[in-house]
Amino acid sequence: MAGMASSSPPPTDTDGSNLTGHLLIAMPGMQDPRFDHSVVCLCAHSEDGAMGLVVNRPLSGLSFDDLLRQLQVEPLPPQRRIRMVDGGPVENSRGFVLHSDDWSTEGSLPVVPGLALTASLDILKAVASGGGPKDCVLALGYAGWAPGQLEDEIQRNAWLNVPADGSLVFRDDTSHTWEAALAKLRIDPALLSGTAGRA
Repeated sequence: MAGMASSSPPPTDTDGSNLTGHLLIAMPGMQDPRFDHSVVCLCAHSEDGAMGLVVNRPLSGLSFDDLLRQLQVEPLPPQRRIRMVDGGPVENSRGFVLHSDDWSTEGSLPVVPGLALTASLDILKAVASGGGPKDCVLALGYAGWAPGQLEDEIQRNAWLNVPADGSLVFRDDTSHTWEAALAKLRIDPALLSGTAGRA
């Protein structure tokens, strides 16, 4: 049974060297099939590691109504529904809502101006009742990196990064999110090589 997370991701450092609030864009040569053509919003990045949510992989086999039913959140049917994604391979029974920062509750974690992360049932209750943040996406599971692991992967050209953009994070049609993220960097996907090397 899916459930909302009970604890927050690790806090970020504040020296400006982290990629919190950036989108990681998987390079064509990505060795891990779980991240093929993925776009990951980094919610926390520090010397202790990193945590992010894949935003362009629609969740299959579970609807928002099903989730509310499992968690006994009313009203059912909800007055409003939000898009659900497979947030990553770690703890995929835990739920995280990435959302615009026009709404918050106790435990909401600011990511960067305009973006926040909430892992409590409060946000699902608010959305089901027709309220909540203007923009949001619910992720089951997350992507996590040990200390230094993400930096190593970036060094090996597994990822490109660009500051997060609500038009990419919250877009309803995710079929071209990867290409749209690359377009923010003015990169044509057809010109990317799957081999290591500096672009």
